[in-house]
Amino acid sequence: MIFGFQPFHLVIIFLAALVVFGPARLPEIGRSVGKAIVEFRRGARELSEGFQGEIKAASRPAPAAGLTRADPPAPAGNFCIQCGAPNPADARFCNRCGSPLPAAESPQPEPEPEN
Repeated sequence: MIFGFQPFHLVIIFLAALVVFGPARLPEIGRSVGKAIVEFRRGARELSEGFQGEIKAASRPAPAAGLTRADPPAPAGNFCIQCGAPNPADARFCNRCGSPLPAAESPQPEPEPEN
């Protein structure tokens, strides 16, 4: 059933259209409604394909200049060894999994040159 219409309902609608528009204009109206439906479907399909193309293009990362897949940039920050979650620089435990984070390397003072 189309949109919940039963065949009896469709017959009533057809008879009402026949009375209102007459037998001469009914085929012309049917043709124009059919063309409108075809154009609507075509436009909806093109719009859907356009959105899918944009989604595919957006999901592919653009290659960075001078980088290859073999040498990705090292992440900056305090990352968990277990789960890889980023954490604040002063955190001692991971915010996501609770495992201890590696001790932050404090800069070593340079030895003073001897005179």
